Amino acid sequence: MSLPPPVQVAPLIKFARWSLLSVGVVYGAFHQRRFSKKEARLREIEEQHREAREAQLLIENKARQEKEMKELEALMNPKAVA
Repeated sequence: MSLPPPVQVAPLIKFARWSLLSVGVVYGAFHQRRFSKKEARLREIEEQHREAREAQLLIENKARQEKEMKELEALMNPKAVA
């Protein structure tokens, strides 16, 4: 099987292709940098609020565990709780 010879592409089309590729690369790099800065700021904010969030979670978990223990005691010893 023989392939036909390659077609000559016009210089204007070549220029347009390479130009659009270059513009796309620059556009992508610009937006990547912008989004990276935005994400870095969000991570800093999350880090600042992390300690308060963890403390709140500990309080909630402790309250939930105490409630579960009372419920288990009520199930195991119905006469003692009543």
